[in-house]
Parts: sequence; structure tokens; C-alpha cells
Amino acid sequence: MLLAAAFVFVYYTTWAILLPFFDTSNPIHDYFPAREWAIRLPAFILVIGLTGIGFFVGSTIIKENHKKAQKAKLRAA
Repeated sequence: MLLAAAFVFVYYTTWAILLPFFDTSNPIHDYFPAREWAIRLPAFILVIGLTGIGFFVGSTIIKENHKKAQKAKLRAA
């Protein structure tokens, strides 16, 4: 996992930060997608991740409230 993370870090850093310093005719540009995706892809992943966290927290809150309501119902009966 550490090697995969290091590879992703180096690849993304080269793509987003170092690539603009190379001439567009340089063959290194062939190894990377368009630079606009260097912003779009992480933003998309961030939105998906935050949405997943929001759904998890929301479902946990709903389940806890449902359990509390059932306990209160049993006490009242």
C-alpha cells in the first residue's frame, strides 16, 4: 500500500505541478491525461467521499433514533 501511495503521489505531483514546465512537444505529455483532469478527478473523488460519509452518518443517526424510539415505546407499555 505504501508503494501504491508513493506512486500515486509522484504521478499526480508530476502531472499537476511539474508538467507545465515541460514543452508541449515533449514526449512526457503522452503519459498523462489533459491537465484539466488534474483538478476535476480529485474534486469528483472528494465529492463522492463526502457524500458517502454523509450517508453513513445520516443512516447511523436514523438507526439510533429508531432504537431510542423503540426503547421509549417499550417503557411506556
